[in-house]
Amino acid sequence: MSKEIKKVLVIKLGALGDFVLALAAMKKIREAHPKAKITLLTTPPFEALAKLSPYFNAVETDGRPGDLSGTLAMIGRIRKAGYDRVYDLQTNSRTNWYFQLLRPFPPQWNGIAFGCALPQKGKARLRMHTLERQADQLKAAGIWPDAPTEPGSAPAPDLSWILKKQKQAPPSAAKPKPYVLLVPGGSAHRPEKRWPVEFYAQLASLLKARGFDIVIIGGPQESAMARQIQKAAAGARDLTGRTDFAQLAMLGAKAALAVGNDTGPTHLLTAAGAPTIALFSDASDPDLCAPRGHVTVIRSPDLQALPVSTVASAAMALTTR
Repeated sequence: MSKEIKKVLVIKLGALGDFVLALAAMKKIREAHPKAKITLLTTPPFEALAKLSPYFNAVETDGRPGDLSGTLAMIGRIRKAGYDRVYDLQTNSRTNWYFQLLRPFPPQWNGIAFGCALPQKGKARLRMHTLERQADQLKAAGIWPDAPTEPGSAPAPDLSWILKKQKQAPPSAAKPKPYVLLVPGGSAHRPEKRWPVEFYAQLASLLKARGFDIVIIGGPQESAMARQIQKAAAGARDLTGRTDFAQLAMLGAKAALAVGNDTGPTHLLTAAGAPTIALFSDASDPDLCAPRGHVTVIRSPDLQALPVSTVASAAMALTTR
């Protein structure tokens, strides 16, 4: 008889889009081990979102130590905790190293670390979308025997729990206007993944004319973009640098529409329930990493050449009920 699994460690360190997609696997792990104490090993940006989720009993944020002493301290804590099983949803060279440091008596480990007990085998995983790849990984662990691994078949992450955690505002006589979330930024070293900010400004002006409030989100480094959009759409709200991931998810849950580049917040807003337009250039492959849900993916080899009219048409289709 196999040993009962009472203590589980899930490892997912980042980035945001990857973390959001991994919420689907995290849900399945919780369903498979309803009575287990499940701990998430992650990094500080994801702490608030993970603690709001119904999947974990504890969240540890030192998953990416900056030096050897920090790594050894973390490994010592994992060893001492005596986990019955580890689900490595990061599956990279770093977490392979963590597994090797836990030898000679590592916990039952599901992932791709060399020598682990519950490996995901084969190279097909490299050509799978993250959702199907992680479903296949959990199938290898024995907790998802009928895992959906065909392209497009795995369920999207579900953040409906985020609204249950939100404090309800008192009823107001004035009904708030529907709002559109714009995500004009993205990784600073990947400018080719960005639709030009002046195009976002034109889109904002069009949507404002149709009665939508405009809300711009992103990091503090994207405030200049927000100001440029505000010039075209007076009254647009600049929330760049002012929201954590949990707050972003709550905004997404009630939005009429989100429009964004291939960047983490776009994934988060989609998972929270916002009808979303996700813009992809040739710099990334939506077949491997696009958000899933109520989403329209627009692909253009060069986003500089993607007309505002194309995105505006998609926006009208998604917001016309």
